[in-house]
Amino acid sequence: MKLKIVVLAKQVPDTRNVGKDAMTAQGTVNRAALPAIFNPEDLNALEQALRLKESNPGSTVGVLTMGPPRAGEIIRQGLYRGADTGWLLTDRKFAGADTLATSYALSMAIRKIGPVDIIIGGRQAIDGDTAQVGPQVAQKLGLNQVTYAEEILKIENGHATIRRHIDGGVETVVAPLPVLITVNGTAAPARPCNVKLVMKYKYATCPMERKGVEPWAALYESRPYLTLNQWSVADVNADEEQCGLSGSPTKVKAVQNIVFQTKESKKMTDGDADIEGLMKELINEKII
Repeated sequence: MKLKIVVLAKQVPDTRNVGKDAMTAQGTVNRAALPAIFNPEDLNALEQALRLKESNPGSTVGVLTMGPPRAGEIIRQGLYRGADTGWLLTDRKFAGADTLATSYALSMAIRKIGPVDIIIGGRQAIDGDTAQVGPQVAQKLGLNQVTYAEEILKIENGHATIRRHIDGGVETVVAPLPVLITVNGTAAPARPCNVKLVMKYKYATCPMERKGVEPWAALYESRPYLTLNQWSVADVNADEEQCGLSGSPTKVKAVQNIVFQTKESKKMTDGDADIEGLMKELINEKII
């Protein structure tokens, strides 16, 4: 069965390097001040999409992301691993979006892309940890959804069989297509970049990334695949009032890097007396 698959991916600030300049005066994350990386669980989602492509000949995988022009790197990372295309939503009117505004913009882009069979994204992004965008996109598009997926086992007779990792164990569910799936970080890790694909797409950029003085600029005329899809609010027929800050009822108040430090520690041996003393202490403190 040929599948049209869209991967929702996000370029996120590396939350391991949060400094004093992490916030803007408007209460949004200052992404320019933080190193940018591919959201980890979105990489797990990309791997599931690529496996589906391999097991269903004729299928295509596209990467959809929203962010400033530099977020085109997310599409390139997808292309390097085997994706076929990508779309970058970039517009100042998208800036400052919370999950509600983000899911609205993504849903409008998917409508422009056209009918899809499967939408796959990571469970959550490390810069928000809300796990809301995937389900909100599904709701806005009226799609079936399966969350906490660990592996998409097969696509057969218009249905996806999916193994989910949930509290207390795992379960296997069957969902009719089209379906939106969010993937856990416990799923298979993304494959490494393919050297041949890196060489093919290393100059692929969206128009806003270009400075106009690149030595390889002539390639954009002879190799159309090096021009990434770039869409604005108007391009996806979105309502400006539902995008960016104006469409976001929630705001980030502060970002902090918190390191937990122990104030007191005890060293214990594996002797019977120490183990017995520890057990008594835990019981007395009603920890166990």
